[in-house]
Amino acid sequence: MSLLDEANDLGTRHRIRQAHGAWSEIDGQVMWDEEEVEYFWILADAKKRHEERRRTLADKGFIYSTMDPML
Repeated sequence: MSLLDEANDLGTRHRIRQAHGAWSEIDGQVMWDEEEVEYFWILADAKKRHEERRRTLADKGFIYSTMDPML
């Protein structure tokens, strides 16, 4: 999961991207099969939603994210 900035003609939009994948032992690589994306115009709203999603995943035992949870 990551929180990214995306510039466009209207300003900066913030995107929360969560990709779903599984390790393929045969290929020796991650196989990506699904992606969820949410957009926000306000950075504080994006950070709040990212933390909610990160916490939900952490409660299920998944702790990996490209964003430091203390930000």
